[in-house]
Amino acid sequence: MAKEKSIFLCNECGYESPKWAGKCPSCGAWNSFVEKVVRNTPLSRSSSVERAEAQPVLIDDVATDELPRIDMHDSELNRVLGGGLVPGSLVLLGGEPGIGKSTLVLQTILGMPQRKVLYVSGEESVQQIKLRADRIAHERGNCHIVCETSLETIFTHIKNVVPELLVIDSIQTMSSEAVDSSPGSISQVRECTAMLLKFAKEKNVPVILIGHITKDGTIAGPKILEHIVDVVIQFEGDQHHLYRVLRSIKNRFGSTAELGIYEMQREGLRKVTNPSELLLSERHKGMSGVAIASAIEGVSPFLIETQALVSTAAYGTPQRSATGFDVRRMNMLLAVLEKRVGFKLAQKDVYLNIAGGLRVNDPAIDLSVISAILSSNMDVEIEPTICMAGEVGLSGEIRPVNRIEQRISEAAKLGFKQIIVPRSNMKRLDTSRFNIEVLPVGKVEEAFRLVFG
Repeated sequence: MAKEKSIFLCNECGYESPKWAGKCPSCGAWNSFVEKVVRNTPLSRSSSVERAEAQPVLIDDVATDELPRIDMHDSELNRVLGGGLVPGSLVLLGGEPGIGKSTLVLQTILGMPQRKVLYVSGEESVQQIKLRADRIAHERGNCHIVCETSLETIFTHIKNVVPELLVIDSIQTMSSEAVDSSPGSISQVRECTAMLLKFAKEKNVPVILIGHITKDGTIAGPKILEHIVDVVIQFEGDQHHLYRVLRSIKNRFGSTAELGIYEMQREGLRKVTNPSELLLSERHKGMSGVAIASAIEGVSPFLIETQALVSTAAYGTPQRSATGFDVRRMNMLLAVLEKRVGFKLAQKDVYLNIAGGLRVNDPAIDLSVISAILSSNMDVEIEPTICMAGEVGLSGEIRPVNRIEQRISEAAKLGFKQIIVPRSNMKRLDTSRFNIEVLPVGKVEEAFRLVFG
């Protein structure tokens, strides 16, 4: 019988240590070591993945043709993936429980009848998957489903079916005989992902892994999991709202600035082709604290509604809260308002919300954020036909933003009459071709005069 011993693994980077330590010497994470029992004699691997000998080649002899892409028949998913799914790639899709990860993947593969797909479920039965497929009401593609958690058995099914696309739902439920630990443990998740990566690269078959996330929003399992895979995309949203956002976190084959927006319906997820209409709620006449910003995420411009509420602090310490926006940047903008413009907000509660449940990182919405805050503070309505785009600097200047023409065109398309833009963006900009009045400003004070009179 093999002798057992204990080692400690870092939950963040996978660093191994013979004893427990409070701080990982590799990545610097605190309290990240967990104990693992291992055998001195490693188990023999029974994986069905055949070994292929790699031969060294000259770098000049390597073909640099454009990577072929597999059309997923979903414009939003294709854009987030960088133009489609790359053969031989390993994609990790993460999200909260019940957010719609399995629904998104199932309706996508059912819409690909020309591809043979193997869907491996470790969480649901075949009958549950069939009921969901009937509800989605897509045409039945060449999709094979199996409920299995043993990776060795899965490779046997792969050899029999010979799929062109493999889906694992979810990676935390898979286990391998090569690792002596329970499914979902750090070593199991790492080993199973490494074996699936080896299969994907050697057989040139793309693999989609569905993964759980922890309560703080990170992918469950070791941090090295995100380093192993080629693409990490996260499905975000609130179960109490209809809208879902598909965001790219890591992509070796494309940009990470893309996002896709879906609407959850009974028949599945519907692609939202015009996100501006989604993110702009009903324009209520006479309401203060609402400003419209022209933002860009990835290649798509859209208009978003920033909402602010400023009230007298009921307790000693004023509250600062932001939903969908970086609260540290909001505090910086509040400091600019107090120092450069003279508005005293130190003893007031400030709450900020980006309508639609979207999280925006575009600095061009700074101008709309401070306008909404002042609108709520003075209880003065901002004209609903005005939108704005501009980054606010620490000295109160309005800094230029990128792709200003796309922002102006999107505002004109949705019927806005005026748009406030940085004066620095007016160079070489032909405003005569836009059916909207462009108002350039250089400082925060100038913008406030245009907005509030």
